[in-house]
Amino acid sequence: MKTKITLLSICLFLITAYSFAQKKDTPKSIISKNIGIKKYHDGEELERMQKGQLLDLYVERIEVLANILPYIAFATKPGTTMSTLGIPNSNDNRKALDNQHENTDSYVKNTVEFQKVILPYSDRGNLVSAVLFYEDIMKSIHTYDELN
Repeated sequence: MKTKITLLSICLFLITAYSFAQKKDTPKSIISKNIGIKKYHDGEELERMQKGQLLDLYVERIEVLANILPYIAFATKPGTTMSTLGIPNSNDNRKALDNQHENTDSYVKNTVEFQKVILPYSDRGNLVSAVLFYEDIMKSIHTYDELN
């Protein structure tokens, strides 16, 4: 009886380990699925917001644009993989993409730190204009696919 329970436990452990194991050869997404904004705003709505809220929106849009713009020739939407674009899913290509993602993450982190220190000194009206401008860029990225 103990042998059956032990064998069953080992089998369940192996099945669980196999199902949660990462597959190293899975295609990497060019644009992270976590990249996006929650909502687009109009000028009147932004004018009613506090400066702190505008700062958060501004920083969020910088993060999104920094993560999308370098890849616009490949993809404009999260979830597109190298394989779907016909790029070989080789070790070198995966390493290059991982390296690029690390560099982008570092750039965004440093930029956000800088913005959080300096941006509070900006004019509120300029923040509203900048958020609207960034949102226009993001809307045009969504229509970029129609140009192809």
